[in-house]
Amino acid sequence: MTTAAPVAPLTDRTAYEKAVEEALSASAAYHRAGDSHLDDASYDALARSISVYEREHPDHIRADSPTGKVGGGVAPVGDVAHRVPMLSLDNVFDSEGLEKWGASLNRRIDGPVTGGYAVEPKLDGAAIAARYRDGQLVQLVGRGDGAHGEDLSHAIGTIVGLPSQLPDRVTVEIRGEVLLTRAQFQTANEIRAAHGAKLFSNPRNGTAGTLRAKDRPYVIETTFFAYNAVPLDDAEFFDGETHEAVMRQVADLGVQTTETTEVGLLVCGSLAEVQTRVEEIQTLRAELPFGIDGVVIKANRFSEQRAAGFATRHPHWAIAYKLAAVEAQTKLVGVEWNVGRTGIIAPRAVLEPVEVDGSTVTYATLHNPAFIRDSGLMIGDTVMVWKTGDVIPRVEAPVTSLRTGAETEIVLPKACPKCHGGIDTSGGRWECAGGVDGGCGLLPSLKYAVGRDQFDIEGLGVTYLKALVDADLVSDVGDLFLLTRAQLAGATGSEKRADSLLAEFEKAKQQPLNRVFCALGIVRTGRTLSREIARHFGTMSQIQAADAAALAEVNKLPGANAPKIAAHIAVMASVIEKLAGAGVNMTERVSSGGGSASKPLAGEVVVVTGGMHGPLAGRNRNEMNELIENAGGTASGSVSKKTTILVAGEGAGSKLAKAEQFGTKILSELEFAELVADQLS
Repeated sequence: MTTAAPVAPLTDRTAYEKAVEEALSASAAYHRAGDSHLDDASYDALARSISVYEREHPDHIRADSPTGKVGGGVAPVGDVAHRVPMLSLDNVFDSEGLEKWGASLNRRIDGPVTGGYAVEPKLDGAAIAARYRDGQLVQLVGRGDGAHGEDLSHAIGTIVGLPSQLPDRVTVEIRGEVLLTRAQFQTANEIRAAHGAKLFSNPRNGTAGTLRAKDRPYVIETTFFAYNAVPLDDAEFFDGETHEAVMRQVADLGVQTTETTEVGLLVCGSLAEVQTRVEEIQTLRAELPFGIDGVVIKANRFSEQRAAGFATRHPHWAIAYKLAAVEAQTKLVGVEWNVGRTGIIAPRAVLEPVEVDGSTVTYATLHNPAFIRDSGLMIGDTVMVWKTGDVIPRVEAPVTSLRTGAETEIVLPKACPKCHGGIDTSGGRWECAGGVDGGCGLLPSLKYAVGRDQFDIEGLGVTYLKALVDADLVSDVGDLFLLTRAQLAGATGSEKRADSLLAEFEKAKQQPLNRVFCALGIVRTGRTLSREIARHFGTMSQIQAADAAALAEVNKLPGANAPKIAAHIAVMASVIEKLAGAGVNMTERVSSGGGSASKPLAGEVVVVTGGMHGPLAGRNRNEMNELIENAGGTASGSVSKKTTILVAGEGAGSKLAKAEQFGTKILSELEFAELVADQLS
């Protein structure tokens, strides 16, 4: 499922010396300023090549080699002693490595593991120890060299999930990972840009730099997840016999643990189950609000941990299963400017091809012009590229420490790249001043409007839409419903196809208001917000009558977006008039069954996973969410402790496992269909 990056062999002592120097330099830059010139996967590959060379040439090993040392031997040590050594983990990269580790563990405990394996995410941040005395957080200590760490107590009060005061007057040391979530990373770079500071290249480096920084004129918030607890001042507080039990006691104190993440903490009975869980976590990776670079596997029972013991720098009873890299460094060779369906002018990075998450990446999103301006990004920069699964690759930030002086400025457009008209630069996202009505986004907006989640007009693809636009028959979505049989036959080349499309238009006229409104492609809205707006106002005329203040009262609608939405609705008045005149439905249907409190899913938070069959066959995620909300429930995309129902279809995987872990009510697709039968009919 996941394999190690190829290890480049070191052919002689000179190559070995150079590799050690590069590893030490990269590790020092990361730990001291959070600005390493190597991405995580490249560092791992370099460290493995050093290790292979040292096994073959033990007489060449340098005393300062990073092999086997906590923090690569260059982490800031400080003078705070760890009462219990704070070690790092050894790594495996595939199922074969996992099996070898398991066999070694069995030999050390003189038999098979009987207490199970605790499986949790390997969070991509920085390890710290949080010391509580009488319930008060009094000290934060970095890992350092495992024996001594740096005092980081200046960060107390800035870390989410690590309360300054516990509800019980306990004395204990709680260990875990501090990280920047993706949202916190974005906010951090916005803050740093506002203060003229260099942007963080990625969340991992940003975390390291943030934890060590003192006396900044601003505060950057980070997040903590606990993964261990040890006695402090000889005080024994936890009485659990397993890692899982102690982590639940930590959570009961109000400290955030790995169990509260979307991945959770799951105990597996065998290494085969562990491998399956690793593969499930790999698929979850794109949905996580923070970075992970692997999965941690531990013997769950403390008696088996004690029997296994420790190596010099890592425990024998735990291992880190590293996942395929989702970040890599490459060169920015150009920037393209595109105009979206709502007139948004979006920059796209042209990259030197690089392998990320199993695919070759040559293009990536650059967010918006404000990102280019604030980051100081230049053509020729080395950049960090992030990608996982089907997520569109994105550039996170330039690695300014690798600049050579040959980089050139990115020229921002002064006119709309498509219509060459003016640009509205008043917001973070630039827009064609003509908006959708200006024609820049006409073909994309028509394609969007006829899509499955909007009007759902089958058979009207982009080729026929372009023919209709080129023939000057369609200038907006309203014109589609005014087309004649002859016009459709001419554009599609078939009278039979024209008849089929006319039937599709008649069916589309009956769509509920939320889909009609969504088809308009109003800026700052989508399927979810369109449903909320339609339900809030009930009719299109009420939506049109609403000003920004009234729109801001809609559930889930950010108040800051309301003026833009109101303005765009006003611009679309003539289109709405065409649709209404053609007989398109302009009201939101109210499902039977009385008020929301009497609906079958009232008060329920529902997650759907797997393929749907039977009465639910063919419904995509948006349609399932709409069904849930019509039945009075709240649709969610991830399983958490707030989830009350999981609908498990064919191929349900990690979400099902997590729901079982939380004790969430699980329904088959048929059971769920029976529950919402009135809404289906």
